[in-house]
Amino acid sequence: MKINEAKLKITELTEKLNQWNLEYYEDDNPSVDDVEYDLALKELKSLETQFPELISSESPTQKVGGFIASKFEKYEHSQPMLSLGNAFNKEDLIEFDQQILKVTNSDKHNYFAELKIDGLSISLIYKNKKLFKAVTRGDGLVGEDVTANVKMIKEIPHEIETDEEIVEVRGEIYLSKDEFAKINQKRLAANEPIFANPRNAAAGTLRQLDSRVVKERNLKAFLYFYMNRESDSIKTHEESLELIKRLGLPTNNEGKLCQSIEEVWNYIEKYTQIRNDLPYEIDGIVIKINNFELYEKIGYTSKTPKWAIAFKFPAEIKSTKLIDIFPTIGRTGRVTYNAQLEPVQIAGTTVRAATLHNADFIISRDIRIGSMVKIKKAGDIIPEVISSINDNEFEKLAIWKPATNCPDCESFLEKTPGEVDQYCINNNCPKKIIKSLEHFVSRDAMNIEGLSIKILEKLYGEKIINDVADIFKIEKFEKQIVELENFGEKSFKNLITAIQKSKNNSSERLLFGLGIRHVGKKTAKVLIKNYKSIVNLMKIDFQELSQIYDIGVVVAQSLVDWFLVEENKKLIEKIKNLGVNLDYKNEAESVSELFLNQIFVITGTLSKSRNHFRDLLENNGAKVTESISKNANYLLAGEDGGSKLAKAKNLGVKIISEKDLINMMEEK
Repeated sequence: MKINEAKLKITELTEKLNQWNLEYYEDDNPSVDDVEYDLALKELKSLETQFPELISSESPTQKVGGFIASKFEKYEHSQPMLSLGNAFNKEDLIEFDQQILKVTNSDKHNYFAELKIDGLSISLIYKNKKLFKAVTRGDGLVGEDVTANVKMIKEIPHEIETDEEIVEVRGEIYLSKDEFAKINQKRLAANEPIFANPRNAAAGTLRQLDSRVVKERNLKAFLYFYMNRESDSIKTHEESLELIKRLGLPTNNEGKLCQSIEEVWNYIEKYTQIRNDLPYEIDGIVIKINNFELYEKIGYTSKTPKWAIAFKFPAEIKSTKLIDIFPTIGRTGRVTYNAQLEPVQIAGTTVRAATLHNADFIISRDIRIGSMVKIKKAGDIIPEVISSINDNEFEKLAIWKPATNCPDCESFLEKTPGEVDQYCINNNCPKKIIKSLEHFVSRDAMNIEGLSIKILEKLYGEKIINDVADIFKIEKFEKQIVELENFGEKSFKNLITAIQKSKNNSSERLLFGLGIRHVGKKTAKVLIKNYKSIVNLMKIDFQELSQIYDIGVVVAQSLVDWFLVEENKKLIEKIKNLGVNLDYKNEAESVSELFLNQIFVITGTLSKSRNHFRDLLENNGAKVTESISKNANYLLAGEDGGSKLAKAKNLGVKIISEKDLINMMEEK
């Protein structure tokens, strides 16, 4: 290859890898799997080896990788959190072993092999025995301060018993397979996009601004690297794991001290066979020199330690026949395409169906009904069709065409320019109505227990419920409902109690439950807190709505368009006449002139989570933003205020302590 061709290819690969890094680390929504990413990175490394003059400091081969989400405080690592080099076969491991033997001038070394947990890297810093900081890897040098969220993880102690003033331990935050399945079931029920795999779900959870979500999702952790090795006279990795365990921190018990690289390979073969039986996801095996004294001698690259390597499991890909492609409709009318497959065993389960996402996905890969296809489990969980197999029969098959009409109501499907998804826009579509009803009664919306999807389907089929307003007048259908299968008088009475209770909800629940496109749970609360009532909100124009912090033009336009529809106005009136509250109730008597419309920013470590103080301030009429500007009225600063504290001083923003805030609360 000539240097000009290599330069173009390196530029192309660099752009791809940087984009994939952004999707993986910042968005928690990768568009390619690890195998495709690793192959592209390997190709880039090979080209840079051939043409070293083309290596840039911005190349993905020269950086640890990862991004720092803007919504979190930055925290600089005491030592860089490096990534690991990869091995894909036994030959790679033998080469790794030989390089170490050569550098150390030895005949043999002990290695510690342990499971590579598919999660999110974390560094825990304990100061004077108490958990001081929890920081993500970020770009390797600077990470995100997620301390408040990590404190919601039951397994991680808030205090440890140690003689050291500062103790730093690194490891992995992960989500079990069972919890991952529960989360995706809830997201499907709410017509929200599902997480691709447990790693993305764990990362997305840890980056939540609401710590209560973190607590609810039951994250777990394994700690495996002790940073205070010298001060504690720890000489081996095996000894450090024992110390981590004595500190009360969770460790993984599957690791093994191996006497040779051959024994490491036996360990890999064992867990390749049983990985599907583990309660958590692993994507490989990490191999480290056990003796800490050799680390500096073996050394580091700018990106990786040379004394450790990660063996990556190959993705399990199987072939089967695609029998049919069929569309399904969600509550917003969005069309999702699915594949019916001839049953095939993959990653320990029998797969009969797989997602095909949207029409553009199918067309771009030229997937055809009747063809043989390659499938895998994305993150070893969600079945996904990768591509068709272009064999002798493939060209004889008809080219697939997207559905033009809704499979449930036969209305014409529409597609907005610039978007990939098709939509059924018929408000009377039975599938949309059922899904909308399910969303309306869900826990985050009106929270009406006793109305499962099966019960809702029966009530809709009996014409007892035709829209969400009808839920509030089912009491007069008692006899008809009690006679339904799997229902009874006690269930009916409990249901009526739940419905009556829901009428008194603060109205952001109702607004979220209406299922207006782009109006999520958080957005609904922002809107209702600003305008105090759904009735007031209906009168606001696009220009005013789009200026609200955290709203923007997309949400504003969606909301205005929804309230312009006459049917929707009638629905709100119907709900109101049935005694459902349309006003914001949470502020009640708490609002005072002292806090009303005052802009607060929160920084540093406080006695409780930032979300606690955010809720406290917002419930008293204040607004809480993430970044310091001259528009801010107060900075609530805890210990280690960081860059926000310095910026507030420069801008002249009033800085208050937690004690000052309590005094202000007493004055209001």
